[in-house]
Amino acid sequence: MAEAYIIDAVRTPVGRRNGSLSKMHPADIGAHVLSALMDRTGIDPAAVEDVVMGCLDTIGPQAGDIARTCWLAAGLPEEVPGTTVDRQCGSSQQAVHFAAQGVMSGTQDLVVAAGVQNMSQIPISAAMLVADRYGYTDPFSTSVGWQKRYPGEEISQFRAAEMIAEKWQCSREEMERFALTSHQRAAAAITAGLFDGEIAPVGDFARDETARPDTSLEKMATLKTLTPGGRLHAGVSSQISDGAAAVLIASERAVKEHNLKPRARIHHMSVRGADPVWMLTAPIPATAYALKKAGMTIGDIDLVEINEAFASVVLAWMKETGCPHEKVNVHGGAIALGHPLGATGCRLMTTLLNTMERNGARYGLQTMCEGGGQANVTIIERLN
Repeated sequence: MAEAYIIDAVRTPVGRRNGSLSKMHPADIGAHVLSALMDRTGIDPAAVEDVVMGCLDTIGPQAGDIARTCWLAAGLPEEVPGTTVDRQCGSSQQAVHFAAQGVMSGTQDLVVAAGVQNMSQIPISAAMLVADRYGYTDPFSTSVGWQKRYPGEEISQFRAAEMIAEKWQCSREEMERFALTSHQRAAAAITAGLFDGEIAPVGDFARDETARPDTSLEKMATLKTLTPGGRLHAGVSSQISDGAAAVLIASERAVKEHNLKPRARIHHMSVRGADPVWMLTAPIPATAYALKKAGMTIGDIDLVEINEAFASVVLAWMKETGCPHEKVNVHGGAIALGHPLGATGCRLMTTLLNTMERNGARYGLQTMCEGGGQANVTIIERLN
């Protein structure tokens, strides 16, 4: 089978809710990383055959096939099309998969995978509010088939995260220690400038503004839980944030034709589903499936980026896979760095790629939980 190579990857700094990117149109945030990717690679933008971009809640300024809008807002060639992907939180990781699949099939040679989200302008509940306006209490309430299959079940990521914490015996204190480590790792990386090479500054905004280096276990212990008697609270959950990221995927033919230097190759990619009521557990079976299909074990993986939607999700995954925390989110995760929904997949890939090069790692694995009980897994191999 033909290979798919990662030529380069770039992202914006992540903006906190109502922070530095909050007033910026989502199309302009996305346009920024697309322009930066073209500049960094030196590729002729007209040679790009498609732009696949992840985005959720595609309403308001994020509506109307924002992949196409971002490309045009960047002033890039009109003949290059774009398509928008929604696999919930894994949307831009799926964009990487679609881009790589196009290349590996032999039907495309240069494809941009990207993601964008402005959660300050379009809150995560925005689509639900629109549904409520038309009489839907939730996306599933009037589906006869859904109610027959999952009668009376409350479908909620918060409920799922609580159930995971209970089943995998993740105490509030354990989750808070995990969250504190995420902030400490992220703050250290930001201070040391470890993200600087992967970030395209937006004006004077050049570094992630989400990490809280002054947080502590004592402060987190005072936070109110999301549900009465529950274990989870805002301090052990991913941050609402804004941002974009983009990755250039190329075939071997494009590498030779455009004199490109690949940084990594796609070693494996797959996506699996699990119980949508539990929703956030899918990375566990998806990782097992991916490793088996790739003929690998977790011990073969040098570094992991798994989205910190909630601390319980990552803790449960580590307990099931046996992967040590020393290999996981070594520069912090979404608890500290934010989770701009549609952009996070490509953001994780960008950070994973740079961290692998810095640490001399050969194989890196990326996975994340997604709405509907799904999870993508991507394994990449560093080439230089």
